[in-house]
Amino acid sequence: MSDQPQDPQNPVVRAAQDGFHWEGVAPRRYKEEAAAPFRDVTRQVLFSDPRLHGELRYFEVAANGYSTLERHEHMHAVLVLRGAGRCLVGNEARALHLHDLVTVPPWTWHQFRAGKDEPLGFLCLVNAERDRPQLPSDDDLAAMRRDPILRDFLEGR
Repeated sequence: MSDQPQDPQNPVVRAAQDGFHWEGVAPRRYKEEAAAPFRDVTRQVLFSDPRLHGELRYFEVAANGYSTLERHEHMHAVLVLRGAGRCLVGNEARALHLHDLVTVPPWTWHQFRAGKDEPLGFLCLVNAERDRPQLPSDDDLAAMRRDPILRDFLEGR
């Protein structure tokens, strides 16, 4: 048994609750509404400790919802825990299924989309200290849309 005092922000066990919620963690907005385009996304920070320099977060994208198309210096590791959907990472658009693991390298355009009939829920492991995301310019979007696969993804097809 450790002599370290218990950290109330990071209990030894954070019990799961019904509906992909965890004890002591309130779902929060994904982002401020005007900050970037997205639809129907919530987040929960399940673990954050400066000694590890990382955060473990749970995101839930409602049916027909999507995260922001963005890129940044930090990388992500994403593990699908609920539902199915699609992701865009760089120049690849891929189907996502339960327990798939997605790695998003630094400075890579990425977005997650839920399917039409069910939410897409995933764990996301990131640096606790991270840079602000960059949104695509009109030129970036035009370049992506020249690729038929990326165009279909961006248009929700």
